[in-house]
Amino acid sequence: MSATEERGRITARVSSPIAEKLQEAADLTGATLNQFLVQAALKEANRVIEREHTIRYTREDAAMLINLLDSPPSPNPALAKAFAQYKTKVENGTLIVRSGRSA
Repeated sequence: MSATEERGRITARVSSPIAEKLQEAADLTGATLNQFLVQAALKEANRVIEREHTIRYTREDAAMLINLLDSPPSPNPALAKAFAQYKTKVENGTLIVRSGRSA
């Protein structure tokens, strides 16, 4: 870590029994209380982030998704109309893209 890197500060007020238990755990691992708290919090933060960023499917969900990819349904009328309009604009050279959206 560079000497000029800014550091944030996190404080927590806990009861004496909780503070004693945390200190005991830190002592048993050979870490300072601060190191122990940061490592435990970081481990939990990574677990929560991983859980929230992972999509889990049942076997039935996965089979349905694979089936849809292998045999997609026919486009509905609204999608067919939108595609026809898009194709016309591309063929006529009138398709203008602004901010990631077509006009």
